[in-house]
This record gives sequence, C-alpha cells and structure tokens, in this order.
Amino acid sequence: MPLYSNVAIVGVGLIGGSIGLALRQRGLAAEVVGIGRRQASLDKALACGAIDRAEVDLAAGVASSDVVIVATPVDSIAATVRQVVTESGDTTLVTDAGSTKAAICAEIDAITPPLSSFVGSHPLAGDHRSGPENARPDLFEGKVVVVTPTGATPSGVVGRAQALWESLGARVMLMSPEQHDQALAATSHLPHLVASALAAATPDQWLPLAATGWADTTRIAAADPELWTQIFSHNKSATIAALDRMVEQLGQLRMSIFSENWQQLQDTLIQAKRTRDALGN
Repeated sequence: MPLYSNVAIVGVGLIGGSIGLALRQRGLAAEVVGIGRRQASLDKALACGAIDRAEVDLAAGVASSDVVIVATPVDSIAATVRQVVTESGDTTLVTDAGSTKAAICAEIDAITPPLSSFVGSHPLAGDHRSGPENARPDLFEGKVVVVTPTGATPSGVVGRAQALWESLGARVMLMSPEQHDQALAATSHLPHLVASALAAATPDQWLPLAATGWADTTRIAAADPELWTQIFSHNKSATIAALDRMVEQLGQLRMSIFSENWQQLQDTLIQAKRTRDALGN
C-alpha cells in the first residue's frame, strides 16, 4: 500500500527525477506528477520512468497532491512555494531541495498569512551532470538530507518531511537555515569555487597533461554556472568567510614553500590527510 496517493515534483531535473524514480521504484506513491515549464524536459522524465504524469500547468499538477517537492533553482523556490500553497491549500506537505536555506526560508516565513505546511530541505546528493536522463533511484540511499525548520514551522510538518526523506533511504539531520548555510559554505560552496579556480588557472596548452588528480579535483566545476551563481548570491556572507579561510591557508602553504620550511609544509599535509581520512571514503 503506497504511503502517498499523489506526489508532485516541481522541477524534474537530476534531483527531482531521482526523487520520482525512488518513489516509483519503492512503491511509495500511487502517482508521481512532474511539473515543469518545458514539455521537452518533462518528456525525458516520462521516458526514463521518473514520473507517471507530466503537467506544464502548476495548478493542475498540484491539485490533488499529498506532498509537493519544489526542486527548482534557488532563485525561484520561494515564489514557487507560495504558488503551490495557493493552488493546493495549506495542508499539503511542501518542501524543497534547494542548496541554500536562510534566504529562502526567511522569504517564505514573511508570507502573509503564514504558511503552516512548508519546511525547507536540502538533500546532500547530486552530480555535476543535470537533467532527468542522469537521475538515479538510489541517489539518496545513505545520504544526508538536512531539514531546516524555523521558529514558525509546526513540529508535525518537520516529522512528515523527515519521514518522506527517510522513505527514500536518506538520513535526516535537523539544522536551522542559518547553520545549514554556514556549514554548506565550507563543505559544498567553497569546494565548487576551488574546483572552478583550479580549472580557470590551468593554461589550455597544459590540459593534455591533466591526469586523474586534476580531473577529480575539478569535476564539480563542470556543473551549471547559472545555477551556482544563484547559490553563491543566496549565501554570500558565509561563502566569503569560507573563502577567507581558504585564502589564509593557501597563503600559509605558499610561505612554507617560499621559505623552504619543508617541515611546516609536511605538517600541514599530514593534518589535511588526517582530516580527509576521517571521512572514511
């Protein structure tokens, strides 16, 4: 017996498509509806089995939903949530999959009258590739999803969102939107900038010599630049703080090499290896 009669996903790209595939493969929803602006993208989602039905009209797509997941770029999430609640009513569980949380949650909390059915979410899973054709039903298995209630979020809504993500195989962590953005600036947003800086600093004529190390380190730089520009604009202060820490660390490494302080350099490399090894994969 499915947990949900109808789940609507607004934005059926990599994340939205993977949610749909997981719901369908696990038999969690009687119907999964994909909602988007471009029929061509929705047709891809239908072809790969991520959704049962496609809608370009949001009102028609969310009309009978138990759950609505907004998996659009971060700039449009708050406005889309407002529209979803207007069309589906304030009893349907509404969550999102945005990579930033503080600005989104603050904008939604400011809606009048207050919404009582929304809580922010961020699945820490993904790929530098995009589109439903790259979606995977196991994308969330064993991965962390951060759920970000605010002071205005009813506890029952938090529990429903947690149950949703856990049903897809994820592990849920609860954090405030502000804590989330500070943490993700260090663990996600800064790595993207570092990968992009390395790629941009490499002369074209040396690319034939770029082997596995360069490819592994710069992989995420291949992601959608427009999407990531939106993420950085939403998390400006925390990202700058993370960049400042990185600049300081690079300066120390440079000084170690310039002054031929090889012991200091090795100590830094040992600490970096210890930190990386602690991740366990």
